[in-house]
Amino acid sequence: MSKKRNLPDDAEAYTNWGLFKCIIHGDHNTAIVNYNQALASDPDDAEAYFLRGFANFMLGNYEDAIADFGQTIARKDRYADAYFFRGVAKFKLGDHDGAKADRKRAIELNPALKDADFEAWSRLGHPAT
Repeated sequence: MSKKRNLPDDAEAYTNWGLFKCIIHGDHNTAIVNYNQALASDPDDAEAYFLRGFANFMLGNYEDAIADFGQTIARKDRYADAYFFRGVAKFKLGDHDGAKADRKRAIELNPALKDADFEAWSRLGHPAT
């Protein structure tokens, strides 16, 4: 007889469990549920916002992804990957000027992102609706 595992009411635990579900299993919906729990425990967790944004991005929920990446940036304004992926999500929605501005800021914060293939990333996830 197996026992159902209950996670503690701990933001880090929920964030890690969401990351596991997202990366290992590709289960972005369950990951989002876990990130929501993490944010309920710690509403200032920039990493949980970023990871939920990435899961939303992979599901094609670009407006939600943009909002989550924006929340990440509001809490940690030097989070280069949040600018980068927010830019990719904006690109997917046709906001090319916004995408360009976010890509530029991401590269200012992390010059290594200059070599990241922005257009290849824009082909990930689902088509914009």
